[in-house]
Amino acid sequence: MDSKTYKLATGGTVDVTILRGGDKKVADLHLRTKDGRSIATLYRSVREAEEMVEGLEEVPAP
Repeated sequence: MDSKTYKLATGGTVDVTILRGGDKKVADLHLRTKDGRSIATLYRSVREAEEMVEGLEEVPAP
């Protein structure tokens, strides 16, 4: 699995993990508040996920 963490303008983060199953790929986006609380998980196409995090700063995973 490929995983990266990006900082949001609100101070929170979004963890993006690329999930692979056979020849299919999907992105799992896990949104967290700045104190680390989980607030949402979204599943999108890899292309959509890349567009969503475009321009965000990549940060070390918590």
